[in-house]
Amino acid sequence: MTESDLRHGIRENAGQVTHQLIQVMLVGFAIGMTRTVIPALAESEFGLERGSFLLLTSFVVAFGAVKAVMNFVAGRWSERIGRKRVLFWGWVVALPIPAMIWHAPDWSWIVAATVLLGVNQGLCWSMTQTAKLDITRAEERGLTMGLNEFSGYVGVAGAGILTAYAAAWLGARTGLLVFGLAVVVLALILTMVWVKDTLPWARAESAAHTATPPKSLPRYPRGISAVPTTGEAFAMMSWRDRRLFAISQAGLVEKFVDALVWTLFPVFLVSRGASLTEVGWIVGVYGFVWGGSQLVTGRLSDHVGRFWPNVLGMWICGAGVALVVLGTGAAWWSVSAGVAGFGMALLYPNLSAAVADITPPAWRGSAIGIYRFWRDLGYAIGALGLGLVASATGVIEAAFWFVAISMFISGAVLFWFAEETHPRINPADPHDT
Repeated sequence: MTESDLRHGIRENAGQVTHQLIQVMLVGFAIGMTRTVIPALAESEFGLERGSFLLLTSFVVAFGAVKAVMNFVAGRWSERIGRKRVLFWGWVVALPIPAMIWHAPDWSWIVAATVLLGVNQGLCWSMTQTAKLDITRAEERGLTMGLNEFSGYVGVAGAGILTAYAAAWLGARTGLLVFGLAVVVLALILTMVWVKDTLPWARAESAAHTATPPKSLPRYPRGISAVPTTGEAFAMMSWRDRRLFAISQAGLVEKFVDALVWTLFPVFLVSRGASLTEVGWIVGVYGFVWGGSQLVTGRLSDHVGRFWPNVLGMWICGAGVALVVLGTGAAWWSVSAGVAGFGMALLYPNLSAAVADITPPAWRGSAIGIYRFWRDLGYAIGALGLGLVASATGVIEAAFWFVAISMFISGAVLFWFAEETHPRINPADPHDT
């Protein structure tokens, strides 16, 4: 098949889009299996001392640091060897994780397993996202990202609930072993048999842009070569372009919320008398609202733009986090989690779509990888901050306020420095390009 034969669009590539959605759901399953059982049973099952907030958050610090680096590596690597190979090796790395959790004699094994999980997530989630952007059209980016993150975070939420029941039925360790092995083996088989490499689509799009520029010209960054070095791309994403800086810092801070939900939210709920399955459902509300709403919020941004969904999403999500500690009871916590999840649904696919809007296809994989580097570094920085605040105050509620305030400030930075990136709504001036 030649480059001219490669068509872009969700309908035109429905089979591969479906396979990639299944892949990202399995990636969500892989991380979701660690979200309910491990934090809630850290003391009774894995020997963590009560009140050890820094140690409790250590596994997410390790995960975030490793995943951030692997996002960056995956983006550059995928432009050299292709998306499918990166996806495949990401699943190979995940094979030992369920056995390590099952055998874990102490908390250090959980941290080590989470390091491998960070490699897996950095390689696999990055590739499912990049691959779908490769094969869909520019005007479908919001919907594409919405579908991707919907599938992934429904997987995260579903795995949290399923593993809570599996732990109750088979025991924590055996339940996670069976669930984890089933997920990883199935993902490897599907990758080898059905997933196609989408790098040729990205190259075809780049060639088409060169031959016939699109009618609505994106506001690409200035002062960077057509095929930038790693250093050039990193500098442009991180500080040289104020819009990309604003998007990257917002991505970093929004992961504070996910670090909180992953580590201290289950502990907070258990300390207030919630059962393990109740914790699974309350935390699951956050994931399901986040995942499900993205089917709407991603598509919405294709019509109204990325700017306001991103800014309002930061503030609404922060408000949801603050609400958690302002009331009591399963219903209150579920509603608060739902508000945070909806805010996350507004910003999550659309920050990524904004990056895709204003980075050329020739180095879009690298740009997404660098954005995801900063975003997932937020796991490490956020989890460390949560642990320090909770340990210093001795009050777990302080961690919730730390996250809520961070989200409001970051949203203000995004409001001040970013701009609308959708090329139809805010196109570049043809005479200035």
